[in-house]
Amino acid sequence: MQFVDANVLLYAASTEPSEQPKALVARELLGRDDLALSVQVLQEFYVQATRATKPERLSHEQASLLVEAFLRFPTQETTVALMKAGLATRERFQISYWDATVIEAARALGCDVVLSEDLNDGQDYHGVRVVNPFRGL
Repeated sequence: MQFVDANVLLYAASTEPSEQPKALVARELLGRDDLALSVQVLQEFYVQATRATKPERLSHEQASLLVEAFLRFPTQETTVALMKAGLATRERFQISYWDATVIEAARALGCDVVLSEDLNDGQDYHGVRVVNPFRGL
């Protein structure tokens, strides 16, 4: 199983012409059955997709429906244990807390790969490796 970061969800919902190559990749990825995500990823998706300053933003209803659709994937809830693991990973690897909790949510779900454009492609975070599905686009 592979963990999906919020940027994959955002590209999948994008209608911006410059993002269409990435949107195609993201939509293809989301057609798979072996993906997982977290409540944090869904929250980030919703906030960014509906952001008032975004020219092609989604309505509350559109974004909410997509969040519901994404819940078909196994979803890691935010817990105290996840927060503590994120704090430790943030310190160990000197990455943002939010990125660290993405790594730890993936680990909690048994994922050894995080699909993300935001983290270092190929980086191994103690058994969880990042793959940028948009590399070269």
